Amino acid sequence: MKPWLLFLSCIVLFWQTEAEFFTSIGQMTDLIYAEKDLVQSLKEYIRAEESKLAQIKSWAEKLDVLSSQCSSDPEGYLSHPVNAYKLVKRLNTDWLELENLVLQDSTTGFIANLTLQRQFFPTEEDETGAAKALMRLQDTYKLDSETLSRGNLPGTKYSSSLTVDDCFGMGRTAYNDGDYYHTVLWMEQALKQHDEGEDTPVSKVDILDYLSYAVFQFGDLHRAMELTRRLISLDSSHERAGSNLRYFEKLLEKEREEEKEKDKTNKTMATTEAVVQSGAYERPLDYLPERDIYEALCRGEGVQMTPRRQKRLFCRYHDGNRNPHLLIAPFKEEDEWDSPHIVRYYDVMSDEEIEKIKQLAKPKLARATVRDPKTGVLTVASYRVSKSSWLEEEDDPVVAKVNQRMQQITGLTVKTAELLQVANYGMGGQYEPHFDFSRKDEPDAFKRLGTGNRVATFLNYMSDVEAGGATVFPDFGAALWPKKGTAVFWYNLFRSGEGDYRTRHAACPVLVGCKWVSNKWFHERGNEFLRPCGRTEVD
Repeated sequence: MKPWLLFLSCIVLFWQTEAEFFTSIGQMTDLIYAEKDLVQSLKEYIRAEESKLAQIKSWAEKLDVLSSQCSSDPEGYLSHPVNAYKLVKRLNTDWLELENLVLQDSTTGFIANLTLQRQFFPTEEDETGAAKALMRLQDTYKLDSETLSRGNLPGTKYSSSLTVDDCFGMGRTAYNDGDYYHTVLWMEQALKQHDEGEDTPVSKVDILDYLSYAVFQFGDLHRAMELTRRLISLDSSHERAGSNLRYFEKLLEKEREEEKEKDKTNKTMATTEAVVQSGAYERPLDYLPERDIYEALCRGEGVQMTPRRQKRLFCRYHDGNRNPHLLIAPFKEEDEWDSPHIVRYYDVMSDEEIEKIKQLAKPKLARATVRDPKTGVLTVASYRVSKSSWLEEEDDPVVAKVNQRMQQITGLTVKTAELLQVANYGMGGQYEPHFDFSRKDEPDAFKRLGTGNRVATFLNYMSDVEAGGATVFPDFGAALWPKKGTAVFWYNLFRSGEGDYRTRHAACPVLVGCKWVSNKWFHERGNEFLRPCGRTEVD
């Protein structure tokens, strides 16, 4: 059997599950090896017809260097979001272009290998998702396009940058999605790098075509006309540009007539024009009311940790209310927040246990879902970008061991808790503000489980994250940062069974790194006497 056929047979079982590689860095590492195998196959083909394939050989040598570098440390390499985006883009777009080039000649082995493997490659959806992930990072962490394009991100082990073609692809993705805000940002960056003399197959005409129309969508007629005139100076035969320019001129003339009718002052006109021509456009509002607070907390801004509150937080040894298993070896417990009470436990999982859990979870990873509040059915959502799997105690003794440990720490029973959920966050992976418990307007959310509402959340951090990835609580301004081996715990319900709406929380986008977590949701049933009712509704 040929080497590439043997490799393909090994990866088919994994890739039969589900695509959406951009939602899990852990699964994207397999693409590194797939691309490396393709490079080796390509080099074999080049050796056979080297005299006729000089252009393809140059392509292969570039990718050979890249794949050799990144395959030595796939997770580290992919922790840089630009590298992850470019990997998805290469496999979805660039390799297809190469295939068309090779097909111009008589080919056998390489095309057969590429054609067979390409059916398991990232899709157009993956490339779009990867591009949107970079835009999400750009917005959340207030990064300009220049910073992302040059790859100047904190905590990165590898340097990487976006080409004019990459920036143009980002802008085109935003344009196709009707997102003119990011279209402008990325087409401007593509134009800037083009003007600096970067070698690229993308023409300025194409960049200006997208940019001028996106600017027009913001009502900036002056700049739209300026960009369109520049386009026409490069290509006077561009029919759409000529038509657009005439249309823009008519609109501008109409605006001037309306201004005269309203007797606008010259001062007002000058001020208005200066603001429009600045080229700075505001990010449109979206569906999330606490967007600004949420993203500020993700950046470490606006955390409401006052000196007075800090004095109420303590560290202690926790023995689970004198649990016999913890009397000799109690856990280190640290208060993260006073009200609602959130605590962090240290050394909850060993490195060996974490690696075993990841090993068990990885083959089962699928796009993370949320429970539909009306039907109770699990479904995917754009505001949750990660992959998760559910582990049972029968899967491996380590799962039962971890479950038992969480029961000992919390004093709650795992018999009615949900399975251990393991999640891996992909490019810009996040889970926007949400409640873990079901509210009164969604009484059937957990009806199928028959165990009542989610009384508490136990969240294990199974990796460090170089930048981003915090767990934030917008209602009271808390931000908890991932630390491998630790776990955080809080109650979602008051002792009365009423939901604590302050616990609305979010997982911030991962800027740099690979975030792994696991969590256990404890339910009401079975815990009636382990956590009895209080004297008031909000105890």
